[in-house]
Amino acid sequence: MSVLQTEYQLTLPRGYIDSHGNLHKEVTMRLATAGDEIQPMRDPRVQQNPGYLSVILLSRVITRLGSLDAINTQIVENLFSADFAFLQDTYNRINHKDGMEFSAVCPQCKHEFETEISFSGE
Repeated sequence: MSVLQTEYQLTLPRGYIDSHGNLHKEVTMRLATAGDEIQPMRDPRVQQNPGYLSVILLSRVITRLGSLDAINTQIVENLFSADFAFLQDTYNRINHKDGMEFSAVCPQCKHEFETEISFSGE
C-alpha cells in the first residue's frame, strides 16, 4: 500500500536573507488543503491584485524556512524572484497532479509496481 506524501523538503536556489543577514535555504512545504486555496480568495489583497494569491498560498503551505519561527506574507514577498518562481512551480507540481498513483500487480508474473491513473482522458 502506498503512503501519501504530504510534506516535501526543498532547497531554494538562492535562499531567503532575514533582517539579521542570515541565509535560509531549506524549506518544508506541505500539500495544500481546500481551505488553503479558498480562504485567500476572501482576502482584500487578492481581490485588489489576483497575483497576490500565490503569496498567500505559499505563506500558508510553507511550514519551515531555515530556522525561522514563522512564515508570513512579508517573508514570501521578500524572497528572490527565482526562489518565488521555484516555490510556485513546486506548489503546482505537488498539488495539481493530473492523476493519482497506486500500487498494482501484474496478473501474469506477479510483479508489483506503481502506476498512475489519469483523469484528463489522455
